[in-house]
Amino acid sequence: MAYAGRAERVPDVVVIGAGVIGLSAALALQMRGLAVTVLDREGPAAGASAGNAGAFAFSDILPLASPGIMRKAPRWLFDPLGPLSIPPAYAPRIAPWMLRFWRACAPARVAHSTAAQTALMDLAKAELEPFLAATGTAQMLRRNGALEVYESEAEFRAGLPGWEARGAHGLAFRHLGRAEMDEIQPGLAPRFVRGTFTPEWLSIADPKLYTLALAERFRAGGGAIERAEVRRLAAAGDGVAIDGGRRAGHVVLAAGAFSHRIARSLGERIPLETERGYNTTLPPGAFDLRCHLVFGGHGFVVGPLSTGIRVGGAVELGGLERPPDYRRAAAMLRKAAAFLPGLESGGGVQWMGFRPSLPDTLPAIGRSRATPRVVHAFGHGHLGLTQSPATARLVADLVTGAAPPIDLTPFSPQRF
Repeated sequence: MAYAGRAERVPDVVVIGAGVIGLSAALALQMRGLAVTVLDREGPAAGASAGNAGAFAFSDILPLASPGIMRKAPRWLFDPLGPLSIPPAYAPRIAPWMLRFWRACAPARVAHSTAAQTALMDLAKAELEPFLAATGTAQMLRRNGALEVYESEAEFRAGLPGWEARGAHGLAFRHLGRAEMDEIQPGLAPRFVRGTFTPEWLSIADPKLYTLALAERFRAGGGAIERAEVRRLAAAGDGVAIDGGRRAGHVVLAAGAFSHRIARSLGERIPLETERGYNTTLPPGAFDLRCHLVFGGHGFVVGPLSTGIRVGGAVELGGLERPPDYRRAAAMLRKAAAFLPGLESGGGVQWMGFRPSLPDTLPAIGRSRATPRVVHAFGHGHLGLTQSPATARLVADLVTGAAPPIDLTPFSPQRF
């Protein structure tokens, strides 16, 4: 078969996207003996995979779409720099997505999403360490745990149903008083009176360096990574045509927040939106941070990386075109300085990235309606790193025809 006027071997699989999801899937496919090429508009670790908090947050089984978030949303939405915001000019465009989000907050649907998320998290946890060992990245894993803190007994009690739901699914945690919190993480402001510690919370030394290490491992195994902006896919006999020229036996669509644009070329309209995440990474030594700190009432985390202290989070539903509003990163950093009085808040580097989000908080993992030779793997929101080893396993199973270890019905790209 010819491409660009020369003979070209058709790869078994083309993966679109060189973030942590795409590269993890590419490696899983490569380990099953397939010839794989990765295409990305910018290159490895150029998007959300570079700037996340670095956590394998297996305890985050509760969907963002929930009655709790709907109770907080009116207050948060009135604060343009708060934990959840929608730029007013973008509100009409996102209204259909928000309607789906609101419907997903119904108790029965929350229970369904929680069960599905738990199954995916359990698989991710089981797959993580074997995947790290197979890719030569096990030395980057950290076991520091995470501490979520509360400013009042009322706030702590409001969070108990969520912890009870986690406990029912076998997740380990300990509720703490102030003295126990100080033993785990000294230096918290006096305003925090209660906490919950998750000892099994894992993290990676630095998410960008980890994703780049996956890219190097993939290349070392004979894989190719090319810069190319894919716009169109089409069924082509026993394969897939990419932009009308390049061919592949299968395609894995893992282009993050841009995936729905490519899926549209297959006739699929998947309601993907963009959680625009912000952070500031402070130099190493900015604070004696001993574990991940979760400030749930304020919608951000402070995480220890090998390259510094990362302060970030929040959700700005503002699409792909608007310029970054770095006031949001600055607002979180000001709060972090107040919550951690010893924090040296100067010398940081700000960042904004696009986190692909579907209304029910579950990713799209499954075959395209247009052709089973296209597998979708996107929409993980702020859990892409966490769920990457599980998604890699599921994608490899779908492409090779193996039986997936969990029910993929809740993750169907056609569920909308």
